[in-house]
This record gives sequence, structure tokens and C-alpha cells, in this order.
Amino acid sequence: MKCWYRVIVTTGALLCFLEAGARAQTGSPPPTPQDQSSSAGPALQAEQAPSQTPSSQARQQQSEPGTTTIDHQKKKDLQNKSGTSNDRLFYTLPNFLTLENAGQLPPLTSGQKFKVVTRSSFDFVVYPWYGFLAGISQAENSDPEYKRGAIGYAKGYGSAFADGTIESYFTCAIAPSLLHQDPRFYQMGKGGAWRRTGYAVSRIVLTRGDSGDRQFNFSEVVGSAISSAISTYSYHPRQSKTLATAASVWGTQVGWDTVTYVAKEFWPDLRRKIHNESRQ
Repeated sequence: MKCWYRVIVTTGALLCFLEAGARAQTGSPPPTPQDQSSSAGPALQAEQAPSQTPSSQARQQQSEPGTTTIDHQKKKDLQNKSGTSNDRLFYTLPNFLTLENAGQLPPLTSGQKFKVVTRSSFDFVVYPWYGFLAGISQAENSDPEYKRGAIGYAKGYGSAFADGTIESYFTCAIAPSLLHQDPRFYQMGKGGAWRRTGYAVSRIVLTRGDSGDRQFNFSEVVGSAISSAISTYSYHPRQSKTLATAASVWGTQVGWDTVTYVAKEFWPDLRRKIHNESRQ
């Protein structure tokens, strides 16, 4: 239960922090043609192929007025060989492995998987985020051997940073490369809230293979378990080197990834709403 309590606390604090950042974007440019088209008509399901070819999408983009350089770059990112994006969740957190309304794309190479994880893991935003997590951990006295004070906080910060980084590499780069699975999150983009929430939650156990077929998400389930064991039995305090601690760390990571998937599914809707409000 403690691991889920930490997920709920950090999620609530993150949403409060990011809501302020989202409000600061109310003066941002008008909604893009891509945003307007996705809100005006049904989006493609995550498991369906795209109805438009890249060439027809490019022609549509050129014919529609008001398209900005950012819009062109975003569509280019979705269509080029990398198959990733430059999006940021709530305008802050790296969201480079999320694709909006995209069908089947070419698989990422192992080098591309490692490259995008490195971009996300060492992005400038993650440093204050891990500082916040370290503060929560110290307030809870999660690792008593770290004790209080600046030294204990520094140790907690290092542990939080290492936990997140190792987990990201195992679930999105190492395991997907070995198992030939796709680490990207394909937004569903249509349907009721419960249906879309269920889809997002199911991505914890279901994913796409590099071949495009649906598979059990060994990369997430097994990858996070391995990363939890590594962190628990290596740099965590001696008192914490137990199977229960490893299970707690694994539960926290999977729980947080579940919340993140749901946020990724609905973030484009919130972004369009913010853009629409900024035009009024």
C-alpha cells in the first residue's frame, strides 16, 4: 500500500505543478490544423493503420493556412524514420515516445531506442523532478539510513535519479531491443473516457512488437522488475536490501507508469482545450 500512496501523492503534486505551467501557456499560438482535424473528426484507433498516406498529409498541411513551423516539424517527426516526437507532457516532461493518432510506423532500431531514452532521461526538466521525489522520500523517511539533512537528501536524490534512469533504460531501450518490442505509446484518441482510460492502463501489459503485432508487454513488466532488483541490491541502504523492498520499488514504478500512460492519452485533449481558450 505504501508504494501506491507514494504514487498518489506524487501524481497529485505533479498535476498541481503542471497545471500552473499549462496556464502559463494560454497565450500560446492558435490551435494547429492537426489539432483542429483531430477534434473535428474521429481519430484513428491505436491498433488501426492510418487512413492517409504521408504524401496526402503533407499536401493537406500545405493547403491549410495558419500552419506554423512547429506544426510542420511535428508532422515531420511523426513521419520520418525516427518515429518519435518532440512533444512535452503538460509542456514540461519529455514525451518523446508518444505518438498521436498514428498507425503502423517503421520499427525503431536499437540505436534509436537508446537515443530517445537518453534524451528523456537527461532532459533538463527531470533534475528538479527527482529533487521533488527525493524530498517526498525524506519526508516519509523511506530510507532511514540516509537520515535527515543535506547529506541524506543528496543520497535520496541520487537514488531517485538512478531508479528512474535505470527503469527507463530497461523498459524502453534494453528490453525492447532484446525482445524486439515497440516502446512507443500510441494514443487511442477517440471514444469515451472510460474506454480510453482502459486502453491506456492496458498498455502496461500489452504492447506492439517491432513487427506490428500485439504482444504481452514483457519490456514493461519484466524490465521494471529487473531494474527494481538492481537498484535494491546495489546502491540502496543495506537495511533496504530485501525482497519486500524490491517488490515495493517495482510496484511504485509500474503504478507510476500506469498513471503516466493515462496522462499521455488525454494530454492532447487538454492541449487543444488550452489552445481554444487562448483564442477566445
